[in-house]
Amino acid sequence: MSKKVKPYKSSDLGKKEQVTKMFDNISSNYDGLNRVISFGIDIKWRKRLVNLLKAKKPNRILDIATGTGDLAIQLVDTGAKEIIGLDISSGMLEIGKKKIADKELASQIKMVIGDSEDLPFSDNYFDAITVAFGVRNFENLEIGLSEIYRVLKPNGNLAILETSVPTKFPFKQGYSIYSKYLLPTIGRLFSNDRSAYTYLSESAAAFPYGKDFNNILGKIGFIAMENQPQTFGVASIYIATK
Repeated sequence: MSKKVKPYKSSDLGKKEQVTKMFDNISSNYDGLNRVISFGIDIKWRKRLVNLLKAKKPNRILDIATGTGDLAIQLVDTGAKEIIGLDISSGMLEIGKKKIADKELASQIKMVIGDSEDLPFSDNYFDAITVAFGVRNFENLEIGLSEIYRVLKPNGNLAILETSVPTKFPFKQGYSIYSKYLLPTIGRLFSNDRSAYTYLSESAAAFPYGKDFNNILGKIGFIAMENQPQTFGVASIYIATK
C-alpha cells in the first residue's frame, strides 16, 4: 500500500478534504501550469490512452478525477455516446464545463461532482472507466479501485494514466532532480497555493507503480493487467479488464 501523502502537512483535515481544497485553489491556472510542467507531453499520453480504448468501442464511459475535462473531451474520439466526468473539486469542474460548452459537447459529456470512493452509479453501468493522474489522490486506493470495479460492466475496460518513476540511468536521476526541486519551484512561482506542487511531486514518488500497481488491481479482481511506460518511464498507462 502506498504511503499516505497529504497536501497540507499542518492541517488536521483528511486527505480527501485536503485534495479537494488544493484543486479548488489551483483550478484557475491548473491547465496552463500543467502544460509547462509536462512540456505538453501529457496531451500525447492522453491521446494514446484514448486510442487504446477506441478498438473496444465503449458506449458509456466514466472519467474519474476528470479535473478540467481534458481527458473527457479527448474521449469523444472513441465514439462513445455518453461520457461522464466526475471530480471532487467544484472549482475544477466549473472550468471543465466551460471548455465543454465552448466546444459544443455538452450533449455528449456531463460533468458531475462526486467522490471516487463512493460512486453515485449502479453496479455494472459503464463499458469503460478512465482515470488520468487521479488514482494517487485517492484517500484509500483499494476502496477507490473497488468502486471502479463495481460500476464497470463485466468484460469492461479500465484505463489509467498515472505518473511513475524511471528506473534506468540517467532518466532516474534526472527525474529525481526535476520532481524534487524544479517542479515544486515552478509551482510556487506560478501558483497561488505553495503546497500544491510539492504535494503532487511527493505523491507521485510515493505511489506504487508498474508491477506493484498491477498486483493491487489483481487483488481487487481485475484481470489481463498490463502497463505501458511512457517517455522513459515518467508516466505509465495501465489497462485492465473486469
